[in-house]
Amino acid sequence: MSETVSRGSESNDSSGIVYVIDDDSPICEAVESLFRSVGLQAKTYSHAVDFLTSNMPDRPSCLLLDVRLRGPSGFVVQSQMRERQIHIPIIFMTAHGDVAMSVKAMKAGAFDFLTKPVRDQELLDVVAEALKVDEKRIRYQRSLAALRNHYDSLTPRQREVMTLVVSGLMNKQIASQMCLSEITVKIYRREAMKKMGATTVADLVRKAVQLGIQEPAPEHLMPVAQYAKETAM
Repeated sequence: MSETVSRGSESNDSSGIVYVIDDDSPICEAVESLFRSVGLQAKTYSHAVDFLTSNMPDRPSCLLLDVRLRGPSGFVVQSQMRERQIHIPIIFMTAHGDVAMSVKAMKAGAFDFLTKPVRDQELLDVVAEALKVDEKRIRYQRSLAALRNHYDSLTPRQREVMTLVVSGLMNKQIASQMCLSEITVKIYRREAMKKMGATTVADLVRKAVQLGIQEPAPEHLMPVAQYAKETAM
């Protein structure tokens, strides 16, 4: 395995990382040099286990993965990445690809499937797109983590009121169901919205859908599906 920078400097660098798993040393050296020439950090591995057990920084990344490796194939590595919750985009490369192999890779979630030899510009373009997708994924995960922290700060009563509000109940209905006064419900509702950073009920509903505590209404299905498509690996 070769690395362009030490792990100690990774936490201070927000640029993208391109991981490469290929047991062909000349290929590794060539792609590493290519990415370095455009300011990207590259880490090359001749054995998949070294990559799978490495400490990956929380930065936009993608993986160039050869299909045929000594030991487990690239498809096995892809499966192992899913099991280990490594969700960076995978770009398969092979000199012996066919349509069936490409379909198999893409159905399993690969970002792209390239046939060697790959033109430098084509590789750079695909990697650039993969890094953009992973950057979106990281932003989304950070946003979701912050949202979960906000939700965790709610009291049990505030959570209950929030759940009933996003389900479509009015204050009067919530008060009756919870055996509270309508004024008390309004207080819980106001505090819940404040802690969640929601300015409107619609905003609160969107946050509840994002957290998975509320099913999206029909009008939310298209935006949610579109966002999932844009951030998929």
